[in-house]
Amino acid sequence: MDADDTGNRLRFQLELEFVQCLANPNYLNFLAQRGYFKDKAFVNYLKYLLYWKEPEYAKYLKYPQCLHMLELLQYEHFRKELVNAQCAKFIDEQQILHWQHYSRKRMRLQQALAEQQQQNTSVK
Repeated sequence: MDADDTGNRLRFQLELEFVQCLANPNYLNFLAQRGYFKDKAFVNYLKYLLYWKEPEYAKYLKYPQCLHMLELLQYEHFRKELVNAQCAKFIDEQQILHWQHYSRKRMRLQQALAEQQQQNTSVK
């Protein structure tokens, strides 16, 4: 493995980790309070990171909500609102509610499938 491959792998890992950190509203609040979202170079970097939305990169993400946050970070108004801790708290609460709803829905689907399979085997 040459230096270019090692450098590309390291860059991939660092960008993957950073993009996934964007799923954390408290981290976004931290960045906003320290003025990162006012820095043109940083905003341009966020724009560059949109390539993670492509399927060949997105498949490596464990926290897909980071892509939604990355998309929202393209808007200045959203970046400005993140300075407010209440905004970050609201986003955090909404993510939890979404996860709870998804989990309950998934559980109901799995139960329905199990019941259907049980009925199919009892009919035979």
